[in-house]
Amino acid sequence: MTAARAGRARQETVGAPPAALAAEHATVYGYGIVGGRVDDTRAGEAREAHDAHRARRDAMSRAVRALGAEPEAAAAAYALPFPVADGEAAVRLAAELERRLTAVYADLVRAATGGLRAEAAAGLREAAVRAVRWSGGSVAFPGLADRA
Repeated sequence: MTAARAGRARQETVGAPPAALAAEHATVYGYGIVGGRVDDTRAGEAREAHDAHRARRDAMSRAVRALGAEPEAAAAAYALPFPVADGEAAVRLAAELERRLTAVYADLVRAATGGLRAEAAAGLREAAVRAVRWSGGSVAFPGLADRA
């Protein structure tokens, strides 16, 4: 491996956990919106996803610290990709949040090694499964479809 290539690999390894942390911060915020707008039949699913993303956010915060960096705090608010005025829009938002996370975790899987890579693969798998549950459809390679 050339020195330039090794430097890029190191930069990706260091940059990917903070990107995953930022995505989890935004997703936790988004699920606060989702939970307030979905109907009772999906409220439990929204709570479970919210809790799962809070746990994954905490894991990514620890990963950033393990790399010797200070984890960035969550913003007070995040821009939503579209207005969420009702339960139908909230379900679409949940699917979109999960779809976006698959791309972030795919990048982390590529950049990481060892336990962090296993954590990223689990995050990718869980986000892909939740995206299917919320949207009712799937893609062949979650996290890679946006790159085609």
